[in-house]
Amino acid sequence: MCRALAYLGQPVLLDTLLFQPDSALIRQSYMPKMLHMLNLAGFGMRAWDRHSFDPERPFSYASTSLPVFDRNLKALAEKIRATCVLAHVRGVAYSTEAEISLQNVHPFQYPGFKLALAHNGDLARMRDMKPLLLQHIKPDIATRIAGTTDSEWIYALLASQLDDPMRQCSADVLVRAVDQTLAIIRGVRAQLGINVSSSVNLFITTGEQLAAVRYCFDFGCYRTEDPARVHEANMNFLSLWYTSGREYGCHDGEWKMTGGADTADTGMIASEPLTRDTSTWLEVPEYSMIYADTRGGRPSVEIHYLN
Repeated sequence: MCRALAYLGQPVLLDTLLFQPDSALIRQSYMPKMLHMLNLAGFGMRAWDRHSFDPERPFSYASTSLPVFDRNLKALAEKIRATCVLAHVRGVAYSTEAEISLQNVHPFQYPGFKLALAHNGDLARMRDMKPLLLQHIKPDIATRIAGTTDSEWIYALLASQLDDPMRQCSADVLVRAVDQTLAIIRGVRAQLGINVSSSVNLFITTGEQLAAVRYCFDFGCYRTEDPARVHEANMNFLSLWYTSGREYGCHDGEWKMTGGADTADTGMIASEPLTRDTSTWLEVPEYSMIYADTRGGRPSVEIHYLN
């Protein structure tokens, strides 16, 4: 399974999210603490800087190389500061059928679309589901699908639930679109008789909004004909954590988020805490969506429970 993070708030050097902390995202690609699986199938990122040229268009980076050895990524991370970041290291099951390509690197964001999405999870029998899902994807969006992942199909399906994916949407509209997307997937699974545990942890941003979904279809149901093949990701809900405060950085040799939630102007959502000190991190509830935006000049956080 993959690892991802989303950040919104005060300008932050990308190096302090990707490489420097005790459990930075790049470290999680080879040494995760909450899911014992190497994530070696690529790295992707979107990063927004409101002071950059064309600030609504993010910095974009994608590579299928191992991020821990990626000198270009490290050089950029030491230079770029951003107010919103969505970054993802991709993990796939060890198989000769796995497709490692730039088209399959997260986050997904079609040209001109506000919404960017990264996914941690795996939809069972996705190949069987695609023809039925296609009926719920707008034709002009369906033609943009370039990769083979279930993640991009979820992105195309979610974008199709919005009246105009090229415009900013409210929290209520985004929650409704997520609910509709999950309902469509649930209906297709029922049509095909799919009842195998399938995680759908989503990380969504527009550069001004953050949302993350912690969700699993048919949790606890898995094939038992070969117990050795049951991965730990099927035995537990995939992890998802949130923290907020006034400043994130290294303080007295310790990476942490300082300042309380009452005066927070910065928020971060991640598959697992980036720091050794986890006292300021909260676990996102199962079957919920956490939402944050910058109303009033600082992040406002809401929890929405999903059907």
